[in-house]
Amino acid sequence: MNEAGVDLGGLQAAPEIRAQAWLNTPAPITLAGLRGRVVVLHAFQMLCPGCVAHGTPQATRIEHTFAGAEVQVLGIHTVFEHHAVMGRPALEVFIHEYRLTFPIAIDMPGVRSPIPQTMQAYELNGTPSLVLIDRAGRVRLSHFGHIDDMEVGARIAALLAEAAPALVS
Repeated sequence: MNEAGVDLGGLQAAPEIRAQAWLNTPAPITLAGLRGRVVVLHAFQMLCPGCVAHGTPQATRIEHTFAGAEVQVLGIHTVFEHHAVMGRPALEVFIHEYRLTFPIAIDMPGVRSPIPQTMQAYELNGTPSLVLIDRAGRVRLSHFGHIDDMEVGARIAALLAEAAPALVS
């Protein structure tokens, strides 16, 4: 169990992000394509007070702190409430206003559920959520809510210190 009470079943492979669109990147991103790098997945909603106050600024700090390192920050806008007001045009304004530069996926809507597909795949409890994925593509942390910057930085540094897996071509 991790801090958020999610049983990670050892070191499970991170599910691919199920995006209907990507922003801040010229092409869609896959986790398979990021193997060998530590991935920080920031799940958020632009109308979530915790995301605006804590999660999104933290993702920006992580991006700046680890610039040049083998760390990739990815945002995932995963809307499970207030759907009508959180569409792509509003998200584009949010990204511009908050000067977000990391790639951001727009989560695929849920099938027969208000919970989006990536949010379901990661079994996230809400937003903000932070997921750390190691160089081998395994979930190493899934945390709902605020988590201290020092703790996140230490966990990322520990993942960076691990040997990178041999990549299969």
